[in-house]
Amino acid sequence: MGTATHHREDGRHVTDSAGTPAEPDDTAEHAAGDGSGAGGGGRGGGKGRRRRSMRWVALGVSLLVLLVSGVGWWLYRKLEGNITTDLTAVEELERYDRERPLPAPHGAQNILLIGSDSRAGADNGKYGRDKGVQRSDTTILLHIAGDRRSVTAVSVPRDLLVGIPSCRTAQGTRSRPQYAQFNSAFALGGAACTIRTVERLTGVRIDHHMVVDFHGFKSMVDAVGGVTVCLRASIDDADAQLRLKAGKQTLNGEQALGYVRARKSLGNGSDTERMDRQQQFLGALFNKVQSNGVLLNPARLYPVLDAATSSLTTDPGLDSLKDLFDLARSLRGVPTERVQFLTVPRRSYPYDPNRDVLAQPAAGRLFERLRKDAPVRVVPKETTASTDRDTDRDSGTGSQNPSATPTFSGTNATSAMCK
Repeated sequence: MGTATHHREDGRHVTDSAGTPAEPDDTAEHAAGDGSGAGGGGRGGGKGRRRRSMRWVALGVSLLVLLVSGVGWWLYRKLEGNITTDLTAVEELERYDRERPLPAPHGAQNILLIGSDSRAGADNGKYGRDKGVQRSDTTILLHIAGDRRSVTAVSVPRDLLVGIPSCRTAQGTRSRPQYAQFNSAFALGGAACTIRTVERLTGVRIDHHMVVDFHGFKSMVDAVGGVTVCLRASIDDADAQLRLKAGKQTLNGEQALGYVRARKSLGNGSDTERMDRQQQFLGALFNKVQSNGVLLNPARLYPVLDAATSSLTTDPGLDSLKDLFDLARSLRGVPTERVQFLTVPRRSYPYDPNRDVLAQPAAGRLFERLRKDAPVRVVPKETTASTDRDTDRDSGTGSQNPSATPTFSGTNATSAMCK
């Protein structure tokens, strides 16, 4: 492979430099030596030494190219081998393809990001006993606009009550259709069941999905050198194994996991505030990864890629480095302020204040915009007016003017920066 590259670059064979000199050069050398005596022989000897030097240089370059190519290929195969392909979800979704929503127009893409709370695997046991059941601790619908000039990340609360269809379980049986909290879909039937539940809830077709566990999240944060957040107050949460002082803090992977999972000791203890923190943290992480210090530095980029792929399970459409690179490259030009985060509009369930239901018509407006790949405007919560009495649980109402761009409360990657 290195020799072929050498051919294309200089237009001649490597053996022309490293092989036996051509006859005309030899003849000229002998003729010069014969006609010039000792002095002529000295000049011929100098030429011979130069030719031998060039041969060694050419051989060294060839070996270097082969070495670099070999190492690059090994690293590439290692990173690709990190990724787990979820063929089970693909097979299950194919069974229900006729009932699934149509793809988004304009080349837009919808990717479902699922954070698994499984305690199985490396270093995950410290967060609780592995009961053999995993639920989606975090689920985000990532809408990438067709023009690749905006990204909208919509969090789906784990306590949101939704209709979950009959799904194939890990044991090969089928669950019954049920009305239950959202994160139980992942426990029932994994990614496929979660995708079908989201599609029924929103009418938005999911093109790809990614599942990341605790270990993968921590490794990603450590690989970028930590992520900086600004804390309004100190944190002391034994359940989340987290102690932090107020002010500007750069969190390592372990601290970051505790920060996005903590609930009881922060704010009012609601899952709403936890999702807000998760969104702000993801904005800060996006800023860090997009910075030149990571993307343009191979020594820092490789650990990021290794961490990003090591605990990643995805569909066949995103299970190669090329697929992931193409996705990342398409997002490189998205302005930071156009990377938006919000939570589906919801309100408290009348019969159980610890559960949520969709807040209509706001949720319907949001889902319609995503289906059509139409603009969505996200502004800070304090600038939006809520039409629901439970303003703490309602994440936005949308514009009251049907012809205007609906407005929802949330944040963007710019607001995640420490001032």
